[in-house]
Amino acid sequence: MIRVGIALMFAGIAMVLAPINAVALAGLVVVGLGAAPVYPCIIYATPSNFGKENSQALVGIQMASAYMGTTLMPPLFGVIAQHISVGLYPFYLMIFAGLMLAMTELLNRTVGGKK
Repeated sequence: MIRVGIALMFAGIAMVLAPINAVALAGLVVVGLGAAPVYPCIIYATPSNFGKENSQALVGIQMASAYMGTTLMPPLFGVIAQHISVGLYPFYLMIFAGLMLAMTELLNRTVGGKK
């Protein structure tokens, strides 16, 4: 589900790059639909990835990180848009979607070797 969500996010980001406003707007919806399953699936997989004994602490860290991200990322892009260009928005999304994909695959490779 996480990989499908991230793939959907990349498809939505590609749509946001389209020169047609309706397609770009629909792309934002697709990005949101792609992002929707990621957080719950990460929380759900925590006990199996890190062990039940560590899961409470790690879920707390995951929740704190998610709240920090939703608090800080929009104003950060606002500063970027104000000083550079709002046209960087798809690339901003792409950087973080790519980072999410890379970290997810690194976790899967690391945890997959332990099982």
